[in-house]
Amino acid sequence: MSLGLIWIIAIVVFAVLELATYQLVSVWFTIGAVGGIIVYYLGYGFNVQMAVFLILSVLALISLRPLSVRKLKAKGLKTNIDSLAGQEILITKTVDNKKGEGEGKLNGMTWTVRSADGAVIPENNSAVVEKIEGVKLIVRAKGE
Repeated sequence: MSLGLIWIIAIVVFAVLELATYQLVSVWFTIGAVGGIIVYYLGYGFNVQMAVFLILSVLALISLRPLSVRKLKAKGLKTNIDSLAGQEILITKTVDNKKGEGEGKLNGMTWTVRSADGAVIPENNSAVVEKIEGVKLIVRAKGE
């Protein structure tokens, strides 16, 4: 098997791996492998090809990764859970942050609830969801 074919296989494998992960894992090696095959066709030996492959891969990683992460990062991307903020929730178990207790029902689901201001919210009262922290709804008693 010729080195040219090995470089082509490497390019395809790295590209397919990148398409399968969407995590910017192997695109750098794809760039390096393209450099390797170019150097191969220019007639240089295996050691030079590997050096070009490694140098291009590292340079691509160092120079392009920060830029691509910044561009691809989801800034302020809202999810369905974010739509709960501002909704009214029925407190089904007294909310007491000091005891680490509190439950409420919203949209037919039972949630762990904590008070935004630390106030105790008695059972069977309504509250408004201010934000979501992990799997807990942070609420404020209605009317506050």
